[in-house]
Amino acid sequence: MTGKNTTLVRDFMETVWNEGRTDEAAAYVAADLIQHNPDLPDGLDALTGLIGMLRGRMPGMRFEIRRTAAEGDLVFVHSLFTPAPGADGQAVVDIYRMENGLIAEHWDVHQDIPATTASGHPAV
Repeated sequence: MTGKNTTLVRDFMETVWNEGRTDEAAAYVAADLIQHNPDLPDGLDALTGLIGMLRGRMPGMRFEIRRTAAEGDLVFVHSLFTPAPGADGQAVVDIYRMENGLIAEHWDVHQDIPATTASGHPAV
């Protein structure tokens, strides 16, 4: 099941976030989505409203998935988010809990990508 969940989350991020096809979000996300992002209320409508607003302001925004992991009903996605091609980005980790074949719950954390790191390793 973890492979199927990971595929659904990857497809969601590409279709809904990167391509802006919010009309298809219900195929990936439960209507009563539980949201742990402190800036968003619960629900699919709040999420699609946010995506529409952000894509209106940043039409070139993109999440480039670098790695995923899954355990039980959870899918973890580590991405590079850029607001426009060539712009400085953020390292983002999204955690999705799946239920009945849909994203039912979401957490996220992010940090700006620094110009350099103490270790010399990239942040994403």
